Amino acid sequence: MVIPRTTMSSLEWIATLLGIACVALAAMRNVWTFPTGIGSVVLLGIVVFEARLYSDAALQVFFAVANLYGWVQWRRAKGMEGEIAVRTMATGERMRWAVATLAGWLAWGALMHSRTDAAYPWWDAAIAAVSIAAQLLMGRRRIENWCLWIAVDVASVPLYLIKELYLFAGLYLIYLALAVGGLMSWHKASRGGREAA
Repeated sequence: MVIPRTTMSSLEWIATLLGIACVALAAMRNVWTFPTGIGSVVLLGIVVFEARLYSDAALQVFFAVANLYGWVQWRRAKGMEGEIAVRTMATGERMRWAVATLAGWLAWGALMHSRTDAAYPWWDAAIAAVSIAAQLLMGRRRIENWCLWIAVDVASVPLYLIKELYLFAGLYLIYLALAVGGLMSWHKASRGGREAA
């Protein structure tokens, strides 16, 4: 029998607060999104591993590395351009990213399904694959990262509710609102950059 979780650990609370700060800073194109994100994903990784969401746990390791990558890229861009400029992807680039993400989901989902006792391996793997693409695109300052984050947020809320990680489900609802705001903000910044050019 599974006993429902009625309290949230201090790790969950700290990861939640850092996660909210991270996404808000990203929406504002602030380079401090990355160190804040590193703190959040390390703590989140511990929590989801204990919940047997292994794809999600492995994803947090990737996020720590990807946040370091993004931090370097954004600091370099800010030094060269004076601000964090953003842009959209060409159609061919979008197609390549979509195919790679789909392939990653199928490969990782099959591995988690056949080799582990992961809870919801295909669902968890889909979130992981799309999250990887979104994080890499954020590091590259592509506006499309926000569309992917919106999809991740919509898919994550019910998964966390099923696993009784209620605080994280609430966090992903907040992430969803911040991602919509980030998408609008980056579109506006992109239009402003084109007009200035």
